[in-house]
Amino acid sequence: MNNLKSIYEKAGLFYLGKDVDPDSMEPTDILTLLKNKNFTTHAAIIGMTGSGKTGLGIDLLEEAAIDNIPSIVIDPKGDMGDLCLTDPQFRPESFLPWVEEEAKSKGEAPETLAQETAKTWKEGIESWGQDSERVARFQAVPKHIYTPGSQAGIPVNIVSSLEAPPAEILEDADSLSAYIKSTVSGLLALLGIEADPLESKEYILLSQVIMHAWGTGESLNLEGLIGRIINPSFKKIGVLPLESFYPEKERFAFATRFNAVIASPGFVNWLSGEALDMQKLLYDGEGRAKIAIFTISHLSDDERMFFVTLLLNKYIAWMRRQSGSTRLRTLLYMDEIYGFFPPVKNPPSKEPMITLLKQARAYGVGIVLSTQNPVDLDYKGLANIGTWFIGRLQTRQDIDRVIDGLGGKADEQMSREAIAKYLANLPKRTFFLKSAHLEGIRLFTTRWAMSYLKGPLTRKEISALMQAYKEESETSVKPTAAAPSTDGYGPAPVLPTSTPQHFEPDPSGTLRFSPWLAAHCRVEFHDQSRGFDHTLAETDWLRLEPEMSAPNWEEKESEELPFERWPVKAPAQGRFAPLPGFISQDPGLKKSARALQNELYQTLRLTLYRNRRLKMESKPGESRSDFLVRVRDRLDELKEEALEKLKERYAAKEERLKDRLRRTQEQIEKEKADRTSSLISVGASILGALFGGRGPSASKIGTAINRSGRVLKEGGDLSRAQQRFQELQNKLEDLEAELEEKIDAIDEEYSLENYPVEEFSLRPKKSDIHIETIALVWRPEL
Repeated sequence: MNNLKSIYEKAGLFYLGKDVDPDSMEPTDILTLLKNKNFTTHAAIIGMTGSGKTGLGIDLLEEAAIDNIPSIVIDPKGDMGDLCLTDPQFRPESFLPWVEEEAKSKGEAPETLAQETAKTWKEGIESWGQDSERVARFQAVPKHIYTPGSQAGIPVNIVSSLEAPPAEILEDADSLSAYIKSTVSGLLALLGIEADPLESKEYILLSQVIMHAWGTGESLNLEGLIGRIINPSFKKIGVLPLESFYPEKERFAFATRFNAVIASPGFVNWLSGEALDMQKLLYDGEGRAKIAIFTISHLSDDERMFFVTLLLNKYIAWMRRQSGSTRLRTLLYMDEIYGFFPPVKNPPSKEPMITLLKQARAYGVGIVLSTQNPVDLDYKGLANIGTWFIGRLQTRQDIDRVIDGLGGKADEQMSREAIAKYLANLPKRTFFLKSAHLEGIRLFTTRWAMSYLKGPLTRKEISALMQAYKEESETSVKPTAAAPSTDGYGPAPVLPTSTPQHFEPDPSGTLRFSPWLAAHCRVEFHDQSRGFDHTLAETDWLRLEPEMSAPNWEEKESEELPFERWPVKAPAQGRFAPLPGFISQDPGLKKSARALQNELYQTLRLTLYRNRRLKMESKPGESRSDFLVRVRDRLDELKEEALEKLKERYAAKEERLKDRLRRTQEQIEKEKADRTSSLISVGASILGALFGGRGPSASKIGTAINRSGRVLKEGGDLSRAQQRFQELQNKLEDLEAELEEKIDAIDEEYSLENYPVEEFSLRPKKSDIHIETIALVWRPEL
């Protein structure tokens, strides 16, 4: 089985278990294998508690990880963290932390139970044709447990939750409308408000605030949103004046509710940790797959709804930036869909989930939803699910709904009542499989998971699993520079009116300011041979020290701040650090602008990546890891095409050999029958010749001899036919071995190691570097 397993993995198949004989309900030797690309039409796992849904889901995610397909996992119950519990060496000490509670309840020594569990898991994995090497491959895939609103696992920073979506969404009216609708509904869910989009003042105001900001390409955060609620950038909503539609006093009360949530002690956990950057959650720096598990069992219902809606929107925004694909690029798995995708209500999470089910296939994104009851799924979603895994169901209502979802019959050989009987009596870990990509129906039992299925992880256990990763992340954060001394501050210096100045507002009220040079720069890169024009815009900042004789732009920083919108008049009570002398000798800051242009010309490069063999180059702004993902995608497509052609070619050869085997087998059977008949005839002739009534005649004896000669000839024909049959069997075995070798060769040919990615850069012309705005900016010392 191991040889077969290695072939199937290379051919892009998920190994999920073994087919079950529908009469005996016993596993057969036929492996349950599904093409991974078929999951782009999505899947649903349905079954009552104890049916084995979690194990099947973990099997799916393990197979995806081994095939370098990353996954986002939404885990409302806390079971999916078990994906982190693997050990290819099956050491008892690896299982010890996860069996201590069970040992205590059984009254056993934890060390003894750990040893028994390690032995059981090793034997279980090997009994399904898997080995430690396969477990090691899965263990090598990075798996992280994120706990939004908690420090138990990896916290999630939602400060960027209101970033403007990508142009692909902003330019599509329907997509933008759905995106805003789910975003606003999710924010209101955080406050416990179920809003009607047509009548709710809160909903309509938030929609207008967010739409106005995103329409200008401006991103928001929760703090900024509160300010916009009180003082929106518009004066009308529809044809009504803002004050008539939603008076300031009411807006202030609404904003206060948001502020109360943000100011609560627990909310600080939402503002630290890793950002929801889907590319980084799905891939490492080398473009290899990761598994990101979002555990939300510790959150309230309102917080869960808010976060799931936010996560789905971020996922859609990432998806829209990808190119189309027919292969499975990523999986989004939700372990328990109850409450998030109901058939009747319209919670905030429902809109983005429907969007994903309808549109994700075009981008190579597969959605897998798991639930105890089919009534948890909206009927619109059912129509977009191509593969069904159905375990044992408890009620007739559930069974009838599933059968209706399957169209009443699974195939021509199975009636509605037969399906109902199966679904009511399926044993644990046995599933009814119906797929748009398979003919008829199948029953199968799931394979042994490589992950140790402990059950839901506690906060303490999650913390222990993620401790090393969190410590590593913390040590990589650079310490913040100490604040400069406040000595030597005085009144604002007098400068020529031609020198533009701006003053950043000081929310702290200390009113001590330091001088900076700030410039908006635009750099154009033109390359006719590559057919692209790319513009790079950045805002550069240089802190000025009194001893400077010229601007040292080598020490500049980049920060996108709209300094040109800040006040041009100094605060009355402000105190200012001294300026370097060259500022007063540079009216209009023209020399400083030229110095920045020279610095950019010397140092600024547009870094790109290319793969010469595939004739692929990165896009401007595309990171190396993102480009590696595209290269891997292309190699996977080429490998899949090559494998399909190879299998088609060898399938024809195999069929010809099998046809010859069948005909040879038929000839052998015929020769055996003819020989038996001839032997009987010869025996009868000889007996007749010897014991005839008047004694044997010469003619009778001659006839018997002739017939015996034919028997010898037929015996020779039989021997030759049997020899041909063995030769054909040998050829078939040689063909299978040859196919395996060629599959290995294709796998090696399309390995990323054979397609190195190199870095190169483009240099701008000096005439293409434009310093659009430059000013002296006074910034508060906070």
